[in-house]
Amino acid sequence: MNNWGPLADRIRPKNLDEFVGQKHLVGENKPLRLLIENKQIFSMIFWGPPGVGKTTLARIIATEMKAEFWDLSAVSAGKDDIRKIVGQSKNLNLIKKILFLDEIHRFNKAQQDFLLPYVESGQLILIGATTENPSFEVISPLLSRCRVFVLKELTESEIGKIIDRCLKVIERKMDKKAREWLTNMANGDARAAITMIDNANSLYGNLKIESLKNALQNSYLRFDKKGEEHYNTISAFIKSMRASDPDAALYYLARMVEAGEDPKFIARRMVIFASEDIGMANPNALLLANQVFRAVEIIGYPECAINLAHGVVYLAKSKKDRSCYDGLRAAQEDVKTLGNLPIPMNLRNAPTKLMEDFGYGEGYEKYPKNQSLLPEKLLGKKYIK
Repeated sequence: MNNWGPLADRIRPKNLDEFVGQKHLVGENKPLRLLIENKQIFSMIFWGPPGVGKTTLARIIATEMKAEFWDLSAVSAGKDDIRKIVGQSKNLNLIKKILFLDEIHRFNKAQQDFLLPYVESGQLILIGATTENPSFEVISPLLSRCRVFVLKELTESEIGKIIDRCLKVIERKMDKKAREWLTNMANGDARAAITMIDNANSLYGNLKIESLKNALQNSYLRFDKKGEEHYNTISAFIKSMRASDPDAALYYLARMVEAGEDPKFIARRMVIFASEDIGMANPNALLLANQVFRAVEIIGYPECAINLAHGVVYLAKSKKDRSCYDGLRAAQEDVKTLGNLPIPMNLRNAPTKLMEDFGYGEGYEKYPKNQSLLPEKLLGKKYIK
């Protein structure tokens, strides 16, 4: 490992045996491991929370495939960067070019359209990374040419392994209390843990809990869009609307806007909130939230901040009713616990004479009164009260 440079680069694994996490993808006989072992390569998208190994996996794939590796961020890259990559080679002996495009959801439709023919022709192997649902953020033609792999938040045990690797490289020790605090604060994000260790070590020369906390409060860590402050702010934003406090909700909205948060990320959370927390208390809330999302798509910053504010105040002031959300979760729990219970015969479709003979659809009424249509084991169950 390197003995200089950012700690994240110094501990970055070089192969799958050193990689921590994502066993469902890189474990024995799992898809990404088989892809590498069989020397297969195709365009793909890594979808998952920050700090779970998306960039590292892309680098490992490029190394194992002996391919050129180009690393771009969609926040700052453009069409000229794509042209440059297609038009030149770092090493003529490497015949494949892998473009790792971080935050691919930040590429607009025109940029994605421009990228499409290079991916389609095989001139570029695209590995996109996103924290947002690619179904919403990646155009259909490009998405259809990529396989989507879902990466999971790291477990506490996996974060612990990464902490151990950091401590070995920088030759420091960490007591149990500091370690527990760091593991909890990282919240499954390896990058957050590594950054806090690196900064505490650089600033204070030790990894005591006070040093870690002070390093976190340092100004250049505030509202890292991939770090802890990002999640603290969106949490405060949602909870303020839930508490019907429009002033607080506007304040946290302003913090995200000023920090350059993706407005679609904010608007999407508002759409979810309209159904989860307001629901049947004000069904129009969902309509307005969707209109705000559409306005954000069409207008963009800086003017769309006004649309966001309009929606936030409306949602915060609306009455709240979580019965739809709670009912759905209760029904899902029954499905997980009881499996696919037999559907009552009178509700079953009877497209053939044989099915009719077996009683499919028999006794069905279009508008039954005081009759439960749930499976027998759930008769009388109420999800909406």
